[in-house]
Amino acid sequence: MSEPQATTAVSVEGLGKRFGTTVAVDGVDLVIPQGSIFGLIGPNGAGKTTTLSVLATLVRPSEGRVEVLGHDPVREPRAVRRRLGYMPDQLGVYDDMRVDEYLEFFAAAHGTPRKERASLVSGLLELVELGVKTASPVQSLSRGMKQRLSLARVLVHDPELLILDEPASGLDPRARVELRDLVARLQGMGKTIIISSHILAELEQVCTDVAIMEAGRLLAAGPPSEINDRLGRGRTIRVAFADGTHEDFTVVDEAEQEALLRRLVATENRPVVEFTRVGGGLEELFLSLTEGVVQ
Repeated sequence: MSEPQATTAVSVEGLGKRFGTTVAVDGVDLVIPQGSIFGLIGPNGAGKTTTLSVLATLVRPSEGRVEVLGHDPVREPRAVRRRLGYMPDQLGVYDDMRVDEYLEFFAAAHGTPRKERASLVSGLLELVELGVKTASPVQSLSRGMKQRLSLARVLVHDPELLILDEPASGLDPRARVELRDLVARLQGMGKTIIISSHILAELEQVCTDVAIMEAGRLLAAGPPSEINDRLGRGRTIRVAFADGTHEDFTVVDEAEQEALLRRLVATENRPVVEFTRVGGGLEELFLSLTEGVVQ
């Protein structure tokens, strides 16, 4: 009998990290579902990068328990690194190499047999849409292209879990859209993806789950709609009708939202042409949670 598939990629309990007298992370509990796109949200200095560095085996926690894909990053760092790809917030590309040489270097570092490297590099460059740049110098690439090349490097050993720290930082709008589409494709390939950012609009369009951090502490975690519902803030639904009129309704949760639609269509026989949630986005949720938090 085969073992049941794990549903949790990362589990964190009571994570704390101090640098001298500075508390960077303070008692964080997290569960990151397998196959999710998980957004770690917070301003600069919230503790996002420190938390990700602990998961990536780069920083030892001061206290707490961490499990990444069934392994302890402190006791089993090699096991974690074999299954994890980490893209830091600083571009890790070498300008004095060609694009294909850059990926071949990391393929060799990960132990890919020489005869397999060319096809691996070609496939990765096609995935990140840099196939036409194979022989180009890295220094000739735009920042957006360098970000995609850095992501291709993360994928060289086909990791199950990707950690992307501020991947959209410094990118123009087109490059952000391209990166967002690529992240969605990677999730479709079965990968779990953790993204940290302070650009909430970017995460809102791609993440299935989020965690909101401020001053080293975790304020809330889960699907954004569920966090909003737990806060008891309700949700506003704007309904447009076939006669050109529209009305706003306030509901408490998903169940009430479904009941509202059934009532309008089935019971009241009102022809609905649009049924849209308005407001309640990540920015509004973040501001609501962080109001009054001491920096």
